[in-house]
Amino acid sequence: MPETLPPCPLCSGTYTYEMGALLVCPECGHEWSPVADETAAGSGSSSGETVIKDSVGNVLADGDTVTVVKTLKVKGSPTGIKAGTKVRNIRLVDGVDGHDIDCKVEGFGPMQLKSSVVKKA
Repeated sequence: MPETLPPCPLCSGTYTYEMGALLVCPECGHEWSPVADETAAGSGSSSGETVIKDSVGNVLADGDTVTVVKTLKVKGSPTGIKAGTKVRNIRLVDGVDGHDIDCKVEGFGPMQLKSSVVKKA
């Protein structure tokens, strides 16, 4: 963290302080994340969207078709999802525990997958 904290992005107040993981402006009450502030300043964009890549480095987008690259065990199923299974119309989400793809796998139903186990088809 730098010695001097950045001014408030809303009111430009200079009396900002840290409260846990956030920066707070006592003048207007605005709270923001210093990590988001640094990435916006460093990249020149304020979108804050993360880029999700598959196992070989291709950028994934909503609606893509992907192929599972290794056999996955599915809890409650005697057989898992076999390598080479195509999954159509994926959605990118901020999932739990690294699961960033929301999809429906034929024969298994809706589930979440990690981008590290799929390849863009």
